[in-house]
Amino acid sequence: MSLMEHKRNIHPATSTRPLGGSGAGVFFAVLIIGGWTISTVLLMQWHVNFANPLLYLFVLVQMHLYTGLFITAHDAMHGTVSSNKTINNTAGFIATFVYAAFWYPKLYTKHHQHHQHVHTDLDPDYHQGNFISWYIRFIRNYLSIWQVVWMAVLFNILKIWIPQPNLLLFWVAPSLLSTLQLFYFGTYQPHKGDHDNKYHSRTQKRNHVLAFFSCYFFGYHYEHHASPGTPWWKLYKTTPPGPLKGE
Repeated sequence: MSLMEHKRNIHPATSTRPLGGSGAGVFFAVLIIGGWTISTVLLMQWHVNFANPLLYLFVLVQMHLYTGLFITAHDAMHGTVSSNKTINNTAGFIATFVYAAFWYPKLYTKHHQHHQHVHTDLDPDYHQGNFISWYIRFIRNYLSIWQVVWMAVLFNILKIWIPQPNLLLFWVAPSLLSTLQLFYFGTYQPHKGDHDNKYHSRTQKRNHVLAFFSCYFFGYHYEHHASPGTPWWKLYKTTPPGPLKGE
């Protein structure tokens, strides 16, 4: 199914007018995708030494950049990367593919289903279970067998030229860790439990440094649902809600 066919099934209430500045969304998309590309290329050539503390720092940097790829794709799903649909959707396709060979139109549909049916049985991101069972359902709901096959084939091709420890530490591990980062701060923490608002969401306490490094301000999750047209780099400027149930 094409992206246009997916969009026809989306309720307009989940796709508000983008509130990002002209050109800024493209700048941040290029910054994140470019940063991930440069970092990955350099780290594939880096000499792995487990006694070097920089190794663990680089794993965390890669994890944060992988999370940034998904956040970039997420902004594209809301049309906030660029007002030019071709540029906007291209950024989404690139970010999801290099993240883990995700098919952007599929993620687009599921994410808007989440906004339309938040905290219900029709919400693909919601699960009435503990952290582990919810996370497993979350991954199974988005991951396909073809992605696993593709990534496995690509891994075995790349290791012909790239040392396997580099691939595992800076390509495989950061992408897996970022799924935990995205799930915990962007799904589980905001939506777990009961809520007394129409978005069934809570928000992170205002600490912009922590909010950025935890998940690109997506801890401010109630604000995102209230204004899906606000890009990630402007979420910290949104007005926080009053006290919410569950906080």
